[in-house]
Amino acid sequence: MVMAMAPASATPATPAPAPVGAMAMTIPTPQPTTPSTGGGLLQTSLALVFVIGLMLGLAWLTKRFAPNKFGGGNSNVKLVGSLSVGTRERILVVEVGEQWIVVGASPGRMNALATMPRQESSEPLPTAALPTANFADWFKQTIDKRNGK
Repeated sequence: MVMAMAPASATPATPAPAPVGAMAMTIPTPQPTTPSTGGGLLQTSLALVFVIGLMLGLAWLTKRFAPNKFGGGNSNVKLVGSLSVGTRERILVVEVGEQWIVVGASPGRMNALATMPRQESSEPLPTAALPTANFADWFKQTIDKRNGK
């Protein structure tokens, strides 16, 4: 079987010309347009402002209607006081009914240290003045000490 091959000098087939007239189909080509980033940026900014406002609103609602007010408002357990004794250790005084419990709290553990009857304090507890309570005065004193005044 010998097959005849077309000579290399033959011209390639050209497409038939499109019919001209009322029945001719034309496909519209889209015109190149520049994308507008102003609308997308505005929409994104408004969405961001909405989400931040929603988060702030939820935070306010959570603070206003705290979980202890949802069902724990009439609870018999109250924190009387606390004292930090280390970077991660605290001593807490908890009132349970008519009894105070002194609790030692660390990151992985809580221990009851002592129990005592409820104390009625007629005089308010003194507030300890922090040395940095008035930062401006403390800073001025520190600068004056360094300058030898």
